[in-house]
Amino acid sequence: MSGMRRSPRPPHGPVAIASSPWIVVGAGVVVMVVLVFVAMGAYRGRSPAPDGARPPALPVPSAVVAPSVPTSVPSPVPVLPGLSGRASGLPPSATAGSGSPSAGPTVGATGRPTAARSPSRAAQGQPAMSGRYRVVQSFDGGFIGEVAMVNASARSRGWTVRLEFSGGRLVTAWAEGVPQGTAHQSDDGFTYVSGVEVSPGGSVSLRFHMERASSTPRECTVDGVRCGGF
Repeated sequence: MSGMRRSPRPPHGPVAIASSPWIVVGAGVVVMVVLVFVAMGAYRGRSPAPDGARPPALPVPSAVVAPSVPTSVPSPVPVLPGLSGRASGLPPSATAGSGSPSAGPTVGATGRPTAARSPSRAAQGQPAMSGRYRVVQSFDGGFIGEVAMVNASARSRGWTVRLEFSGGRLVTAWAEGVPQGTAHQSDDGFTYVSGVEVSPGGSVSLRFHMERASSTPRECTVDGVRCGGF
């Protein structure tokens, strides 16, 4: 019996699996099939969304209406009795029985009466700058003369005085109380140009000292207009 050989026993456990590769392959196939069936069942369990389904519409906020602001209406222009808002002349009641208009306010483009403007003295024929000549002081061999001027216009003005004498000599000339101008002497007299303007309604005096001359000039003008007083 000792000469008989024992047949080898088949290996068990992991050694047997490692020695039989077809067992591993078969187990893998089985696992894959099971996973495929599980995935198909999960896919069929989902219910697809019905055709044409739309997502719920979001609520649209109502439009905000701004409060109405009352517009301001300009107050009508007060209308005077007998005057029309579009009238450009005098009302019918302003005419006298003879047909000539009586004195009264004129109506402008806005329908309001406007004050009538009186014409200035220059517009009535009086010169803008008027002058008056006089002798202030006389002494042996000469005298001191003066030309007093008034601005009758509605704006400030400069001035020019021209004096002519028969002979004599100008010693000096000056403006009273204002900045001095310029004197230009000639053979028969002199011309004085102001150094400052005279305001409307204002006055200024030019004085001068003459030697060996008559106290009555042959000519005295202010801005070309003859002086008064001689």
